[in-house]
Amino acid sequence: MRSLLLTFAENLNFSETQVEKILSQPLTQALNSPELQQALSSLDTSLLKETLPTAGGVLAKELPPFYNWLKNELGVKRVPDSPDHTTTWVINFLHNQESLTHLVELHRPVPHPALEASIPRLIGMFEGVKDAQVRQEWQKAIAALCLVLVIAAREEDRAPVAV
Repeated sequence: MRSLLLTFAENLNFSETQVEKILSQPLTQALNSPELQQALSSLDTSLLKETLPTAGGVLAKELPPFYNWLKNELGVKRVPDSPDHTTTWVINFLHNQESLTHLVELHRPVPHPALEASIPRLIGMFEGVKDAQVRQEWQKAIAALCLVLVIAAREEDRAPVAV
């Protein structure tokens, strides 16, 4: 399986060193970093909105086996029971009706190792999209959203435990 750093580097056009730097920052600092801001603002939201049916088809086909893998192989307890949740969230995010902070909150229960292990596979779901521009834009969008999740998970792991 591809490494997490390489997956982010290739899909977000960062060096692996840049990815490591971003991942080591606190979430609020990373969200305001020029690199992440540039990655998010460079998303072609018009193309993403226009190709939501394509992405919806990919997610409807690929997410059920992905969810089974998360549950049965990675031991994730709370897994959506249908791809509708993810597809709806992405649609709402593209229409500015969902926030990155809400995405982070939704994924806090996912164990950090499972989260990181699942990202290359999640982004890889779009490999079968024939149109290279559409495929790359969706992979970039999913990578950008997942990068935020990993930053938050790593920050939480670094936080001191209250006794």
